[in-house]
Amino acid sequence: MPPSIEKFCAQLSADERMLITLRDELYDGSWDQMLKDLKDRLQGKPYIFKLVNRISTDIQRIEKLSEYERKHRINLADYLRK
Repeated sequence: MPPSIEKFCAQLSADERMLITLRDELYDGSWDQMLKDLKDRLQGKPYIFKLVNRISTDIQRIEKLSEYERKHRINLADYLRK
C-alpha cells in the first residue's frame, strides 16, 4: 500500500470507516447510491436505510472519502480489510 494511502486510512475516524463498510454492504460499493439515499431521507422521500441522525455530517464524510478514492483510483474498503 502506498504510504500516502496508508496514512490516510490510519487517520480515518470510526464514522468514516463505518461509512465505507456500509457503502460496500448496503449500496454495492456506490457512493452515489448512498448519497442519494441520504439526501432523499433529508427531503422526506422514501429511503432505503436510516444510516444515522447526522445525515448532513455523513454526506460531508462521504464526499471527502469519495473524492479521495477518485483522486487515487482506489477503493478504500480494499485497504481497510488488510
